[in-house]
Amino acid sequence: MDSRRSQLDDVLNEKLEQAFHKPTSQFMLHDIAKIASEHDPIDLAYAVTRLPPNARVVVYENLPDLNAKIIFIINVGSTTRTSIFSQINDQEIKRLLERMPPDEATWLLDDMSNRRMKRVLDLLEPKKAMRIRELYKHERNSAGRMMTNEFFSFHMNTTIGEVAAVIRNNPGIDLTRRIFVLADDEELVGFVPARNLIVNPPYIPIRQVMRPILHQINVEDSRDEAVDIVERYKISALPVVDEQNHLLGVITYENVLEALKDIADETIASFAGTAEDFSEHEPIFKRFLWRAPWLIVTLCAGLVTATALSHFKDRNWFTFVALFVPLIAGMSGNVGIQCSTILVRGMSTGELSHGSRREAILEELCIGVLIGIIFGLVCGVFVYLLNRFDVHYAGSSPLVLGAIVSCGLLGACLMATLLGSLSPFFFARFRIDPAVASGPIVTAFNDVLSTLMYIFIAKMISTFFLPTM
Repeated sequence: MDSRRSQLDDVLNEKLEQAFHKPTSQFMLHDIAKIASEHDPIDLAYAVTRLPPNARVVVYENLPDLNAKIIFIINVGSTTRTSIFSQINDQEIKRLLERMPPDEATWLLDDMSNRRMKRVLDLLEPKKAMRIRELYKHERNSAGRMMTNEFFSFHMNTTIGEVAAVIRNNPGIDLTRRIFVLADDEELVGFVPARNLIVNPPYIPIRQVMRPILHQINVEDSRDEAVDIVERYKISALPVVDEQNHLLGVITYENVLEALKDIADETIASFAGTAEDFSEHEPIFKRFLWRAPWLIVTLCAGLVTATALSHFKDRNWFTFVALFVPLIAGMSGNVGIQCSTILVRGMSTGELSHGSRREAILEELCIGVLIGIIFGLVCGVFVYLLNRFDVHYAGSSPLVLGAIVSCGLLGACLMATLLGSLSPFFFARFRIDPAVASGPIVTAFNDVLSTLMYIFIAKMISTFFLPTM
């Protein structure tokens, strides 16, 4: 459904398109500058994705000030950032990085070549460049890449008054919700909530008002682990430490929200069997190329199924059995997708632990059996009645045909449940995103195996009850 934000995106996009169609560049730049000054840079960042790449830099250049440009460049997608960076010089990028927190600056580095990144970092003030390099050296989806290394930490003997003075002298560091406390060996021992700095006298050492650290994360742990801890325990600032328990950085709610958006985008794309980013309006042919490899798998699976079915085309019993292949494939496909989606969701949210996997698989198999029995019986009765009263006569015994469809649907649902239950864990074991288990690969396998199971059951029942066919 359309939200107010999406309606605003449409209005902004229409304004920008009209501005770019002005008869002269002078009028165009005047209108774009007016639009850029009247609207939030974040809204502009979403709106420009519908413009051609070479037009997006024009919007960027007409933003009213450096702060607006920073907000804009942080919120645009990777394609837009790459396009803008290709048309501005190193000094302009340096100006952006100088005013950004190090953790946000690392996002920009991902959209540059290694050679240009080195040039830009060499232009920065050495201390700032060092902070950015420290974050960038960690793996892309690790806790180290998520964290910010600008925070407040003090020795346990520091007084509240001394802490307050340091905070006042560093207005550029926003992270004041938790002040971290260190021991003599720089080991993390606790934290002080911001409220405790306000309600207590300035001469008290912070060790007297600190609280213990109950949750922390190693710098090399995964992004998913960090998101799980913050989401479960509602931690406003999660400390990131090394093997010696030295504090290296902090993960905030804002960091987690950004990570959740990326995780959701990647998971949904995996379910659909495509790696394209819908937020970026890329050329149609490029989007086709993102989807085509996965669809080839589905095409091959369909050809395998058709080839297998062709071997039975001369059998008398196959003439009426083939009528129900679409029903069997559709029903088993939905059963398999439901099963794998539930398990993938549990794995991604951390609700499904390693020890509970066997129980979860057994539960899904039981549900698959129940679905197969109930829907198989209902479908079999309907097929029997339709053929018994010549509403849908298939040229065979109504009772046998009902039994074939009923047992075939049960077998197909069991096969789909088994495939949907085991495939997410199989993919996870080989460090492949389990969301792929609900994508075209497993869907294609499910169609082939479920259809073959149905044909096998149909052949067995037909051979036993209709030997002359």
